[in-house]
Amino acid sequence: MTRGLIHHVELYVSDLKQSVEFWGWFLEDLGYYVYQKWDAGRSYKLGDSYIVFVQTDEEFLDVPYHRRRVGLNHLAFHAESRAHVDEVTSKLKKKNVTILYTDAHPYAGGSDYYAVFFEDPDRIKVELVAP
Repeated sequence: MTRGLIHHVELYVSDLKQSVEFWGWFLEDLGYYVYQKWDAGRSYKLGDSYIVFVQTDEEFLDVPYHRRRVGLNHLAFHAESRAHVDEVTSKLKKKNVTILYTDAHPYAGGSDYYAVFFEDPDRIKVELVAP
C-alpha cells in the first residue's frame, strides 16, 4: 500500500550540473536510478518515490538557501548498516564534501544514533542514518 508515502520531493538548485554530480553518486549508492532527464532537471527513482532536481531560474538566485529559514531543513536517508555509513563518510571526505558536526561524528544525533550529516552544494543538510 502506498497511501501516505512520499511520492516525490522536488528541489530547486542553484547549479544543476554541480548538484547532479553531487547527488548522482550518493543516490545511486542508495539504489536510486536516473528516472528522468531534461535540460533543466534530473530525477532519481527508488521504488515508488523519486527525487527531482531543477535548475532555479536566474531571477530567483538572489537569495541563497538556508536551512534555518522557513522551508526544508534536511533530507534523511536510511543506510544499510553502520559500515555503510562509514563507507559513505569515507567517500564524502575524498570528495571534499562538508561533513557537519565532526566533533560528535558519528553520534551527532545521540549516543545510540549512528549517522553522517553533510551538505550538498547549496548547503542543504543531508543525513545518512544506520538502522
